[in-house]
Amino acid sequence: TLKLISKILYPNTGSVNVEGKVSALLELGTGFHPDLTGRENIFLNGSLLGMSRKAMEGLYEQVVDFAELGQFIEQPIKWYSSGMVMRLGFAVAINVNPDILITDEVLAVGDETFQRKCMEAIATIRRSGKTIISVSTAPDAVRALSSPALWLDPARAPPDARPAVTPPPTLSHP
Repeated sequence: TLKLISKILYPNTGSVNVEGKVSALLELGTGFHPDLTGRENIFLNGSLLGMSRKAMEGLYEQVVDFAELGQFIEQPIKWYSSGMVMRLGFAVAINVNPDILITDEVLAVGDETFQRKCMEAIATIRRSGKTIISVSTAPDAVRALSSPALWLDPARAPPDARPAVTPPPTLSHP
């Protein structure tokens, strides 16, 4: 479903209507080319998100500052750790000013300090009234990112059951 919303995949039947700019962090490295440098991948990823080169030039320093990659920005990302790739992807995703931010367990990598920085950035996006769709198996992350939260547990729900909407701080089954 997330890939349909972010227009990575298209439905075989029916349609998915999305209004606004979508920035999705679904898999580590999506929208990046391993042989390109961090710098080159910022522009590549921005273009995939519908941004012009000129717009990305205006955002470049913000992205680099947020990612905290220093001189590694000039290295091909095939040499980056998974945490470094996540830093770069997240920095691009939030700095293009999306109307809808989609994350799927991407904050599971990286150091704790940077994860907190990402959570603060997501909270800022949420306070601005933007839509955040986040998938996580970590209840604390769901509590921090979502209000309300949708708890899906196929093991406990009958096949025709609808998910329960539960406001934080309690994530419980109905």
